Amino acid sequence: MKADLLSMFPEELEAFCVELGQPKYRGKQIFEGLYKGKRDFSEFSTLPKQFREILAENAYIPTASIKRKLVSAIDGTVKYLYSLHDGETVESVFMRYHHGNTMCISTQVGCRMGCAFCASTKAGLVRSLAPSEMLLQILEAERDLGERVSNIVLMGMGEPLDNFDNVIKFLNLVNHKDGLNIGLRHISLSTCGLVNKIDELADLMLPITLSISLHAPNDEIRRQTMPIANKWSIDELLRSCKRYIDKTGRRISFEYALISGVNDSKEHAMELGKLLSGMLCHLNLIPVNPIKEKNFVRSEKNAIKLFTETIETYKINVTVRRRLGADINASCGQLRAEDNKN
Repeated sequence: MKADLLSMFPEELEAFCVELGQPKYRGKQIFEGLYKGKRDFSEFSTLPKQFREILAENAYIPTASIKRKLVSAIDGTVKYLYSLHDGETVESVFMRYHHGNTMCISTQVGCRMGCAFCASTKAGLVRSLAPSEMLLQILEAERDLGERVSNIVLMGMGEPLDNFDNVIKFLNLVNHKDGLNIGLRHISLSTCGLVNKIDELADLMLPITLSISLHAPNDEIRRQTMPIANKWSIDELLRSCKRYIDKTGRRISFEYALISGVNDSKEHAMELGKLLSGMLCHLNLIPVNPIKEKNFVRSEKNAIKLFTETIETYKINVTVRRRLGADINASCGQLRAEDNKN
């Protein structure tokens, strides 16, 4: 198989060049060229023509082309549907905040976690993304918009911890000082709760923000919407979260999608408050995004207000997520589903 150059560190590229009979400094030239937007071997004018031909025989430069682009008339949020080398598609969302530009990226084509309120998982998992395919979502958005991404959220299509090795390599690549140089503290990784992988992530001591998709105050409700709850209970998940906090010293963010009549009552808030009280955490309340195939309805404003106020009585830091790109269905998965249907 040909080598994926954009998924390599400079040191790996140097070793690869030596294997091909070239001085190792060629590896740094390739690395720099890739992050300057070069996507064809003919564009690497600093490399000898004969070596470019050898590279083309032994390696490839992955690409991602913009298949669809939606821009919100409300807040300027940009949603991309990228077409990958094999014709598969993934979604990303570019959001502007006062603290900088945030890119929400996908880590898999589809998802096999089966969460009932998520559009990404409807067709199941097709395949996982390579580190390069995660990088390209950011690189192509920066090229298209002429703006720099300063924060990354791994909360698009797919379960990041189900693509563990590639995601970890992506994190280290995107953080590389000679690449995009985005600090790990500016990166958030969201998981539906793969307990064994959370423990594995804790061992790496990466200063990222870990977000846990909780979405329920008890196992009964969680099992109705999240199949992963059949493997690990909330108690097991929270024990893993506490181990993560103890090991890394990092605060965990809990994501909670508010669904009218399912998990948004005052009693649910009290139950959740007791669960999280005393933990080094933040609770992010998310009024659920409607999905055509589901009958989930977002909570009413009064219910959201009461839920928030109840949680605050337990001394838990809580915010309600501001919805960006409402007019373009900016939550991931819906654009790909629509494209597949067409």
